[in-house]
Amino acid sequence: MNSARDFAGVVTDIHLESRVDGIARWQMTVSNSTFKAGDGGVLEAVARSGTRLVVPVLSVVEDAEGEVWLVVEKPLAAGTEVTGRVD
Repeated sequence: MNSARDFAGVVTDIHLESRVDGIARWQMTVSNSTFKAGDGGVLEAVARSGTRLVVPVLSVVEDAEGEVWLVVEKPLAAGTEVTGRVD
């Protein structure tokens, strides 16, 4: 990890945000995230098969309770360990 905006965390929750023309968008919460509303960036994880997964963070939103949700098109299961980088 190279900067103060890089972090390691775990996916803590995920839900479907929308599905339009067959394209799903998901919202995920990630522990230790340094993302803030309006940010973009990337999450990286390693699948059980050993394949490296790169998940672009399309946007970041904050809900009424102050929870930060990362908007993605590639969902990761709760409990998945990730590293993140804020652009």
